[in-house]
Order: sequence, then C-alpha cells, then structure tokens
Amino acid sequence: AFEPQRMVNQEAFLLDGGGSVAADPVGNVYVVWHSGNGEANRRVWVARSTDDGASFAHEVPADAGKDGACGCCGLKALADREGAVYVLYRSAREIVNRDMLLLTSTDRGKSFRADLAGKWKIGACPMSSESFIDGPAAVTGAWETDGKVFWAQIDKKKHRLAKPMAAPGKDGECKHPSLAVNGRGETILVWTEGTGWERGGALAWQVFDKQGVPTKTKGRTDGIPVWSFAAVYSEPSDSFVILY
Repeated sequence: AFEPQRMVNQEAFLLDGGGSVAADPVGNVYVVWHSGNGEANRRVWVARSTDDGASFAHEVPADAGKDGACGCCGLKALADREGAVYVLYRSAREIVNRDMLLLTSTDRGKSFRADLAGKWKIGACPMSSESFIDGPAAVTGAWETDGKVFWAQIDKKKHRLAKPMAAPGKDGECKHPSLAVNGRGETILVWTEGTGWERGGALAWQVFDKQGVPTKTKGRTDGIPVWSFAAVYSEPSDSFVILY
C-alpha cells in the first residue's frame, strides 16, 4: 500500500510544471522539481535521500541559476545503475531562449554539470515533457524542440550526450516522447502528433536497433484524448506495450 504523503520541499515553493522522482539500486532517491517567482528566476531543485526514501535532506539547487526554467514544462530525472543522475529540463533565459538542458551528476547528486541538448527560441511556454531510459551501455533521453521529437544516447563512461536524432514524425506537430528498451537492446520511441491545449491527436512510434538505426517496426494511430500522452514498457518477451 502507499505510505502517507510527505512534504519534501522545505524552502523551494511556487511549483508549476511537473517534477520527477529517480532512484538507484543502492538506496539513493532523488526528488527533482523547478520552482521560483517568475520564469527567469526559477531554479531546478533536488531533495536527496540516502536511505531508500525514509528521510530526505534539505533541497539544494542543481542548476547554475542563470537560465531560469520554463514554468509549465515538465522535467525528467533518472539515476542509472552506476550511480550517475541525469535531469532534462527546459530553460527560459531572457524569456525567449527555451533550450533543452541536460544536468549530469557523477557524485550521486552532490553537484551537477549543465550541457545544451537542443536550442529553441520561442516567446511562449510550449508545455513540453521529456523521457529517459537506462540501457545496458547508455542512458537515452528524449525531448521536444520546435514541434519535433529528438532523442540521444548518453555514454555511461564519458557522461556526454551524443548527437541528437529526430523522430520520423510530422514537422511542427510532435510532442511528449516516451522511451523503452528491451533485452535485445532495441529502443522504442513513442510520441504524440497534433496534441495541444484542449486538443487531442494521434500517437506514433518507431523502433530502433541497438545501433540506433530505424527498423521496419513503426506505426501511427488516431484517437489520443485531450490531455493524454503515452507510456511504454518492454515485456520479458522483448515485445513493447504502449499505454495511453
């Protein structure tokens, strides 16, 4: 059963876009969110537990405090099997610079490095979301930029983002990526097309082999309800299941 809810943030309030929870195999749990008064002043915060979530330390900022954060956009965190922590979030520097940034920690959340994942100049909140998956050799992240969904692998030894690749979707209509990897090393990328504020749309997907090459397994279906997007996972048989 679920435990009673507990408040984790002690100082960083004024939340908006959704936060994220990540955990590694050795008891570290990370609750991550962005908050602040105005997009230019928003920070990315991390509250860390070292006892499987029994207790949490005071939240600390993970970003450098110079890029802001896009208010209605979500963020996504992942802790891999080797103990590194990754956070994808959208900045809001000077209001119009809403770039996708990757925060990386190699010391279990004590400090983070920021890298640019994708540039986007837009004077509005695109209400975007991100996805992560931890694979055998690399962590894979996915995000939206200017109506296209991109994905890229992060090398687990060098902790660097590879060149992003675009999903084969309709330009200007792709949002809300979701990722899964199976035992064969194949990755599925799922996204929505045509969805928006009070507007449903379609769902599309593409499977890539372990070298990142698109396979023949792909598809698209209409009928995504308003406010919905997909989740995907791999079964023991290495097949993928998409939920929406």
